[in-house]
Amino acid sequence: TQSNTMARRLMVGGNWKCNGTMGFAKSHSTDVLNKLKFDPKKVEVVVAPTALHLSTVMANVSNNVHVATQNLSLTGNGAFTGELSTDMITDAGITHTLTGHSERRTLYGESDADVAKKTKLAADAGLTVLACIGELLEERESGKTKDVNERQLNAIRELCDDWSKIVIAYEPVWAIGTGKTATPEIAQETHAEIREWLGKNVSADAQKNVRILYGGSVTDANAAELIAMPDIDGFLVGGASLK
Repeated sequence: TQSNTMARRLMVGGNWKCNGTMGFAKSHSTDVLNKLKFDPKKVEVVVAPTALHLSTVMANVSNNVHVATQNLSLTGNGAFTGELSTDMITDAGITHTLTGHSERRTLYGESDADVAKKTKLAADAGLTVLACIGELLEERESGKTKDVNERQLNAIRELCDDWSKIVIAYEPVWAIGTGKTATPEIAQETHAEIREWLGKNVSADAQKNVRILYGGSVTDANAAELIAMPDIDGFLVGGASLK
Protein backbone atom coordinates (compact mmCIF):
# COMPACT_ATOMS: atom_id res chain seq x y z
CA THR A 1 0.00 0.00 0.00
CA GLN A 2 1.00 3.59 -0.49
CA SER A 3 1.29 4.16 3.28
CA ASN A 4 3.98 1.45 3.50
CA THR A 5 5.88 3.14 0.70
CA MET A 6 5.94 6.37 2.65
CA ALA A 7 7.63 4.56 5.54
CA ARG A 8 10.54 3.50 3.33
CA ARG A 9 13.12 6.17 2.61
CA LEU A 10 13.57 6.38 -1.14
CA MET A 11 17.02 5.79 -2.64
CA VAL A 12 18.59 6.98 -5.87
CA GLY A 13 21.95 5.51 -6.83
CA GLY A 14 24.27 6.46 -9.66
CA ASN A 15 26.62 3.74 -10.92
CA TRP A 16 29.48 5.16 -12.99
CA LYS A 17 30.59 1.70 -14.15
CA CYS A 18 34.05 1.97 -15.82
CA ASN A 19 33.83 5.64 -16.73
CA GLY A 20 35.25 8.97 -15.66
CA THR A 21 38.51 10.83 -15.15
CA MET A 22 40.00 12.53 -12.08
CA GLY A 23 38.76 15.86 -13.46
CA PHE A 24 35.27 14.46 -13.89
CA ALA A 25 35.27 12.92 -10.40
CA LYS A 26 36.00 16.34 -8.96
CA SER A 27 33.75 18.47 -11.17
CA HIS A 28 30.78 16.08 -11.06
CA SER A 29 31.00 16.08 -7.24
CA THR A 30 31.16 19.84 -6.85
CA ASP A 31 29.07 21.01 -9.82
CA VAL A 32 26.38 18.32 -9.95
CA LEU A 33 26.13 16.19 -6.80
CA ASN A 34 26.69 19.03 -4.32
CA LYS A 35 24.05 21.14 -6.06
CA LEU A 36 21.30 18.51 -5.91
CA LYS A 37 18.27 19.75 -4.03
CA PHE A 38 16.59 16.99 -2.01
CA ASP A 39 15.47 16.19 1.52
CA PRO A 40 17.90 13.61 2.93
CA LYS A 41 15.21 12.47 5.36
CA LYS A 42 13.11 11.35 2.40
CA VAL A 43 15.71 10.36 -0.19
CA GLU A 44 19.08 8.70 0.21
CA VAL A 45 21.41 9.64 -2.67
CA VAL A 46 24.32 7.31 -3.44
CA VAL A 47 27.06 7.48 -6.05
CA ALA A 48 29.34 4.59 -7.07
CA PRO A 49 32.51 5.78 -8.82
CA THR A 50 35.33 3.50 -9.96
CA ALA A 51 37.80 2.35 -7.31
CA LEU A 52 40.35 4.82 -8.68
CA HIS A 53 37.98 7.77 -8.29
CA LEU A 54 36.51 6.92 -4.89
CA SER A 55 38.87 9.05 -2.82
CA THR A 56 38.50 12.07 -5.11
CA VAL A 57 34.71 11.90 -4.86
CA MET A 58 34.91 11.34 -1.08
CA ALA A 59 37.09 14.44 -0.74
CA ASN A 60 34.78 16.66 -2.77
CA VAL A 61 31.22 15.51 -2.25
CA SER A 62 28.89 16.94 0.41
CA ASN A 63 27.78 14.88 3.42
CA ASN A 64 24.29 14.48 1.98
CA VAL A 65 25.59 12.21 -0.80
CA HIS A 66 26.77 8.72 0.15
CA VAL A 67 29.62 7.04 -1.69
CA ALA A 68 29.59 3.36 -2.68
CA THR A 69 32.09 0.91 -4.10
CA GLN A 70 30.93 -0.91 -7.24
CA ASN A 71 32.23 -4.22 -5.94
CA LEU A 72 34.17 -5.72 -3.06
CA SER A 73 36.45 -8.65 -2.41
CA LEU A 74 35.41 -12.14 -1.35
CA THR A 75 38.58 -12.15 0.73
CA GLY A 76 40.01 -9.97 3.51
CA ASN A 77 43.32 -8.12 3.67
CA GLY A 78 46.38 -10.05 2.54
CA ALA A 79 47.89 -11.57 -0.57
CA PHE A 80 44.94 -10.80 -2.85
CA THR A 81 46.28 -8.64 -5.66
CA GLY A 82 43.76 -6.31 -7.28
CA GLU A 83 41.08 -6.61 -4.58
CA LEU A 84 39.33 -4.18 -2.19
CA SER A 85 38.51 -5.68 1.21
CA THR A 86 35.58 -4.60 3.39
CA ASP A 87 38.15 -3.49 6.01
CA MET A 88 39.64 -1.03 3.52
CA ILE A 89 36.25 0.17 2.31
CA THR A 90 34.95 0.93 5.80
CA ASP A 91 38.30 2.39 6.90
CA ALA A 92 38.01 4.89 4.02
CA GLY A 93 34.67 6.08 5.42
CA ILE A 94 32.67 4.53 2.59
CA THR A 95 29.20 3.46 3.72
CA HIS A 96 27.62 1.68 0.73
CA THR A 97 28.48 -0.91 -1.88
CA LEU A 98 26.96 -2.63 -4.89
CA THR A 99 27.03 -6.41 -5.17
CA GLY A 100 26.02 -8.72 -7.99
CA HIS A 101 25.64 -6.18 -10.77
CA SER A 102 24.65 -8.00 -13.96
CA GLU A 103 27.98 -7.03 -15.53
CA ARG A 104 29.85 -8.71 -12.66
CA ARG A 105 27.72 -11.80 -13.15
CA THR A 106 27.77 -12.02 -16.94
CA LEU A 107 31.20 -10.58 -17.83
CA TYR A 108 33.28 -11.65 -14.83
CA GLY A 109 31.65 -14.94 -13.92
CA GLU A 110 30.41 -14.10 -10.43
CA SER A 111 28.05 -16.86 -9.31
CA ASP A 112 24.94 -16.47 -7.17
CA ALA A 113 27.00 -17.93 -4.31
CA ASP A 114 29.80 -15.36 -4.83
CA VAL A 115 27.28 -12.52 -4.81
CA ALA A 116 25.63 -13.89 -1.67
CA LYS A 117 28.98 -14.17 0.14
CA LYS A 118 29.94 -10.61 -0.85
CA THR A 119 26.54 -9.34 0.28
CA LYS A 120 26.98 -11.00 3.68
CA LEU A 121 30.57 -9.75 4.10
CA ALA A 122 29.45 -6.21 3.29
CA ALA A 123 26.37 -6.24 5.52
CA ASP A 124 28.39 -7.76 8.40
CA ALA A 125 30.91 -4.92 7.97
CA GLY A 126 28.07 -2.41 8.42
CA LEU A 127 27.85 -1.35 4.78
CA THR A 128 24.49 -0.69 3.17
CA VAL A 129 24.42 -3.16 0.28
CA LEU A 130 22.66 -2.56 -3.04
CA ALA A 131 22.33 -6.20 -4.07
CA CYS A 132 21.53 -6.40 -7.78
CA ILE A 133 19.30 -9.07 -9.29
CA GLY A 134 17.59 -9.43 -12.64
CA GLU A 135 16.95 -11.52 -15.71
CA LEU A 136 18.44 -11.60 -19.23
CA LEU A 137 16.34 -10.99 -22.35
CA GLU A 138 16.04 -14.69 -23.20
CA GLU A 139 15.00 -15.41 -19.59
CA ARG A 140 12.34 -12.69 -19.75
CA GLU A 141 11.06 -13.98 -23.10
CA SER A 142 10.83 -17.56 -21.86
CA GLY A 143 8.85 -16.49 -18.78
CA LYS A 144 11.61 -17.15 -16.25
CA THR A 145 11.81 -13.69 -14.63
CA LYS A 146 10.38 -14.79 -11.27
CA ASP A 147 12.51 -17.96 -11.17
CA VAL A 148 15.73 -16.09 -11.93
CA ASN A 149 15.08 -13.37 -9.35
CA GLU A 150 14.14 -15.93 -6.70
CA ARG A 151 17.21 -18.06 -7.44
CA GLN A 152 19.45 -15.01 -6.99
CA LEU A 153 17.59 -13.91 -3.84
CA ASN A 154 17.56 -17.42 -2.34
CA ALA A 155 21.36 -17.55 -2.55
CA ILE A 156 21.55 -14.34 -0.49
CA ARG A 157 18.90 -15.61 1.93
CA GLU A 158 20.94 -18.75 2.62
CA LEU A 159 23.72 -16.61 4.09
CA CYS A 160 21.94 -13.47 5.33
CA ASP A 161 19.43 -13.47 8.18
CA ASP A 162 19.57 -9.74 8.82
CA TRP A 163 18.24 -7.73 5.87
CA SER A 164 18.30 -4.35 7.60
CA LYS A 165 21.40 -3.30 5.60
CA ILE A 166 20.28 -4.83 2.29
CA VAL A 167 18.60 -2.90 -0.53
CA ILE A 168 17.48 -4.94 -3.54
CA ALA A 169 18.20 -3.40 -6.93
CA TYR A 170 16.09 -5.10 -9.59
CA GLU A 171 17.72 -4.62 -12.97
CA PRO A 172 16.13 -6.34 -15.94
CA VAL A 173 19.33 -6.89 -17.93
CA TRP A 174 17.44 -6.52 -21.22
CA ALA A 175 16.59 -2.95 -20.24
CA ILE A 176 20.09 -1.80 -19.23
CA GLY A 177 21.62 0.67 -21.65
CA THR A 178 19.40 -0.65 -24.43
CA GLY A 179 16.81 2.11 -24.30
CA LYS A 180 14.22 -0.61 -23.69
CA THR A 181 12.45 0.08 -20.42
CA ALA A 182 10.12 -2.19 -18.57
CA THR A 183 6.82 -0.30 -18.47
CA PRO A 184 5.95 0.97 -14.98
CA GLU A 185 3.34 -1.81 -14.80
CA ILE A 186 5.83 -4.56 -15.73
CA ALA A 187 8.38 -3.17 -13.26
CA GLN A 188 5.74 -2.93 -10.51
CA GLU A 189 4.58 -6.51 -11.12
CA THR A 190 8.13 -7.80 -10.65
CA HIS A 191 8.76 -5.58 -7.61
CA ALA A 192 5.54 -6.88 -6.03
CA GLU A 193 6.74 -10.47 -6.59
CA ILE A 194 10.05 -9.63 -4.91
CA ARG A 195 8.24 -8.05 -1.96
CA GLU A 196 6.05 -11.14 -1.65
CA TRP A 197 9.21 -13.29 -1.69
CA LEU A 198 10.63 -11.21 1.19
CA GLY A 199 7.50 -11.85 3.25
CA LYS A 200 7.57 -15.60 2.65
CA ASN A 201 11.32 -16.16 2.93
CA VAL A 202 12.76 -13.48 5.20
CA SER A 203 10.19 -11.80 7.48
CA ALA A 204 7.14 -9.54 7.58
CA ASP A 205 9.50 -6.81 8.74
CA ALA A 206 11.73 -7.26 5.67
CA GLN A 207 8.67 -7.29 3.40
CA LYS A 208 7.61 -3.94 4.81
CA ASN A 209 10.99 -2.25 5.14
CA VAL A 210 13.46 -3.56 2.53
CA ARG A 211 13.75 -1.08 -0.31
CA ILE A 212 13.49 -2.38 -3.87
CA LEU A 213 15.08 -0.15 -6.49
CA TYR A 214 14.50 -0.29 -10.22
CA GLY A 215 17.38 -0.03 -12.67
CA GLY A 216 17.06 -0.32 -16.41
CA SER A 217 17.14 2.71 -18.70
CA VAL A 218 15.68 5.08 -16.10
CA THR A 219 15.46 8.62 -17.50
CA ASP A 220 14.07 11.95 -16.39
CA ALA A 221 11.17 11.19 -18.75
CA ASN A 222 10.00 7.93 -17.11
CA ALA A 223 11.18 8.35 -13.50
CA ALA A 224 7.99 10.02 -12.25
CA GLU A 225 5.74 7.24 -13.59
CA LEU A 226 8.00 4.52 -12.18
CA ILE A 227 8.32 6.03 -8.70
CA ALA A 228 4.52 6.35 -8.46
CA MET A 229 4.31 2.54 -8.29
CA PRO A 230 3.77 1.29 -4.72
CA ASP A 231 6.68 -1.20 -4.63
CA ILE A 232 9.31 0.89 -6.43
CA ASP A 233 11.40 2.63 -3.77
CA GLY A 234 13.91 4.39 -6.00
CA PHE A 235 16.40 3.80 -8.76
CA LEU A 236 19.86 2.57 -9.57
CA VAL A 237 20.86 4.57 -12.63
CA GLY A 238 23.80 3.56 -14.80
CA GLY A 239 25.31 5.56 -17.65
CA ALA A 240 22.68 8.28 -17.40
CA SER A 241 23.99 9.21 -13.94
CA LEU A 242 27.17 10.54 -15.59
CA LYS A 243 25.02 13.10 -17.44
